[in-house]
Amino acid sequence: MNPSIRLAIAIFSMAPGAAFGQEDAVTGGPGFREAETSRQDQTDVAVTVYNNNLALVRDTRTVSLPRGEISLLFMDVAQQIIPETVSLRAPAQPEGIRILEQNYEFDLMSPSKLMEKYVGQTVRLINFSNEIGFTEIEAELLSIHEGPIYRVGDEIFIGHPGTVVLPKVPENLIAKPSLVWLLDNEVAGDNIEVTYLTRGLSWRADYVIHLNREEDEMDMNAWVTLNNQSGAPYVNAKLKLVAGDVNIVRDQFDDFRPRRGAMKAVAMAEAMVEEAFAEYHLYTLPRRTTIKENQSKQVSLFSASKISVEKEYEFRGNMRYYSQKIPIVQSQEKVSVFLKFQNEESNNLGIPLPAGIMRIYQEDSDGMLQFSGEDRIRHTPKDEKIRLRLGNAFDIVGERVQTDFSQIAQRVTESSFEVTLRNHKD
Repeated sequence: MNPSIRLAIAIFSMAPGAAFGQEDAVTGGPGFREAETSRQDQTDVAVTVYNNNLALVRDTRTVSLPRGEISLLFMDVAQQIIPETVSLRAPAQPEGIRILEQNYEFDLMSPSKLMEKYVGQTVRLINFSNEIGFTEIEAELLSIHEGPIYRVGDEIFIGHPGTVVLPKVPENLIAKPSLVWLLDNEVAGDNIEVTYLTRGLSWRADYVIHLNREEDEMDMNAWVTLNNQSGAPYVNAKLKLVAGDVNIVRDQFDDFRPRRGAMKAVAMAEAMVEEAFAEYHLYTLPRRTTIKENQSKQVSLFSASKISVEKEYEFRGNMRYYSQKIPIVQSQEKVSVFLKFQNEESNNLGIPLPAGIMRIYQEDSDGMLQFSGEDRIRHTPKDEKIRLRLGNAFDIVGERVQTDFSQIAQRVTESSFEVTLRNHKD
């Protein structure tokens, strides 16, 4: 192995402890006892995901905490955590731990961040020349804008072919998103439970509908599509979903732009269990699941079959037709196609349906399923009617003729129409 590479690895591997030990503002100064915990200490994790890019995380870990005032580094939290929502307690003695001070450290370590911290300071350049061998030279890092610039003696160098070695990890730079607490601890146990809200976790319902050839009955499979861009994985987690419009106070400076991630769908065989919760509905997966970072996962919500449906054609007017005189004939106007059904037990449904997209498929003459339209539904309670717009009919057209128009008052008009429908289907 090249000696310069060996040296660089040794320096960077000391990042978590080195950065934590330098945080005098958090630890309260020299003499304070310190502890740290990472995902390896995790004994349980539960995630409740809401519709509006928000999730509640409950993280339980084993960590030995001495009594008195201590500082605790809690690593591996979600990168999009909302720090002001954090709650810490000891399950065995809920009132035994008090948070005196909390910092959320998100200035994460990276090559560019490390170089940025050392602008204006001395670094070492290994294998500075192109000659074969092992050489070191000290240089002052002047800038990293559009590439590194160094001063060696009285000369200025732009870039170099070797390795840059920094003397130590800069302050306030850590390897993972972490919470750093100053605690007043009176608990003798070693289990702590941390809960917090994070952005970047969201879910939606997706419905796959198979409509029969007679178009009077359908089967429905409902899926939950879960998207994790929170900046953390959740391994072997208890998963719950909340359907409903939970009010969230938005900071006008918050940036809610989603970040793209790898899409990987995983189908689960077990359907979720639904229950009423406050003014919403809660869906619980009866088994644990792992939600990877930057992953899209699908979980079965429920299945229903032999749902009675009706097909409906609608010839809809336009408001301008009623407020002005139209001398020309409106010919070959579109006729919309709708599918409607009742969400009730007598129709093999009767369950709260979360907001999402319903996609309809039908068999062709060869028995192959073909896509025939989709529509979005809102959160729909049981015993309500659902009406899905499939598109426009190809073989049914309408013709509209205005037969009379009069202006009764300044904002009152009266119109009469003759509508002709032509059906070219069997």
